[in-house]
Amino acid sequence: MPESRLRWWKLLIIGSALALAAGCSTLRVAYSSGPTLAWWQIDGWVDADRSQAPAVRAAIERWFEWHRSTQLAPTAALLAEARAQVMQPLDGEAICRFNDRLQALTQPALERALAEAADLVPLLTEANFKAMEAKGAAELAEDREEFLQADPAERRAQALDRARQRFERLYGRLGEPQLAVLRAGLAELPLDPERWLADRERRQKETVALLRRLQAERVPREQRIEALRALLQARTTPAEPERRARQQRLAEANCALAARLHNSTTTAQRERARSNLQGWEGDLRAVMRSPATAPGTATAAPST
Repeated sequence: MPESRLRWWKLLIIGSALALAAGCSTLRVAYSSGPTLAWWQIDGWVDADRSQAPAVRAAIERWFEWHRSTQLAPTAALLAEARAQVMQPLDGEAICRFNDRLQALTQPALERALAEAADLVPLLTEANFKAMEAKGAAELAEDREEFLQADPAERRAQALDRARQRFERLYGRLGEPQLAVLRAGLAELPLDPERWLADRERRQKETVALLRRLQAERVPREQRIEALRALLQARTTPAEPERRARQQRLAEANCALAARLHNSTTTAQRERARSNLQGWEGDLRAVMRSPATAPGTATAAPST
């Protein structure tokens, strides 16, 4: 399944994920453009009005200033470790350990984003909630078209193309041996796109319902943060044993597939991966050394 699209209260996606999502020649530009990209994404989700825009922009700027000063160094260090290992064979457990460490790195960024988001909740209006519902419905329709093709062969082809693009960001162009590994591995993954979309629709409704309640009841700030944290925790670690076990099986299967794909790559492809990792690491360190963008006239977000 694809990574979830950006939600207005998940500011970290634009920031911490850039280290692994952007090419080395564009990462510095992408990071410097992060606040603008985040604003476009958030505004597209909630349709902020003029009275709300300054607080939202200020929250974004504060998050990026904090992220730049505290989170880029450990991310660069993790990329350096990956670069040191990428020429060697890997197994699924090693891939999962790396994913766990990456997840741990994003946790402080997420906590910071939740705090900023909690300060914005009192500003939300019914117009924002209706915009969120409309945007969510539109995205679900797009996902049904992308992931639930009626023709099984077309569905498999699209899944292969998405996986190919993800791996080619790291290794460069994949050859037929790697594509064969992907075809076989994707066929074995415990995927259920119908269930995934149904869960996603339910989560969207739960999110809007929670935000409506927090706004209407004027819940104190710390309680707002805790409610948002619990909502996110339910996404990442479901309370239901069956859902949690299904999520774990899928994660382990994806790690195993990534390891098989890695072990099928050529020396040249691994060298390309090492070069990309070095480039991403270097770009992060260059961002750390460069002068920070001034926050401008941003004002503090309200806190109640």
